[in-house]
Amino acid sequence: MSRKHQRTIRTLSHSFYDMKFHIVWTPKYRGKVLTSEKIRSELRRIFESLCKWKHWEIIELSIQDDHIHLCILITPRDSISYVMQILKGKSSAWMKKIKRIHGLYERQSLWARGYFVSTIGLDENIIRRYVQHQTHHNEVDQPSLFNKLLF
Repeated sequence: MSRKHQRTIRTLSHSFYDMKFHIVWTPKYRGKVLTSEKIRSELRRIFESLCKWKHWEIIELSIQDDHIHLCILITPRDSISYVMQILKGKSSAWMKKIKRIHGLYERQSLWARGYFVSTIGLDENIIRRYVQHQTHHNEVDQPSLFNKLLF
């Protein structure tokens, strides 16, 4: 899901904003339950629907076997904890309904507690490139997020 994303200041009735975040989260027990293309497609569809409903914008999305990277633009009305509550809670509930089709484990929740979040500012292109190249994590030329951000 890669498309050119330019820095654009968004507006609400009384505010201007450019709130972009890089979020990473995992399935419970870091299980490799996201390997099926059917599951990945369904999760992508769910996340796109939720973001459209909440007026958030997916900048980049990478679903790996055992974790998800999401670059997202949200509104000032919504906190990151609320965003994660919606994304993880709703996707877990929807996936439970179709788990027989996709063979997901019987669990109370699909997702582990917690997540990593970082703001995206001037280094947006570095972070986007890092997320885009997640499938090549064993290759030597993979961009390193932390080498670029830490001095």
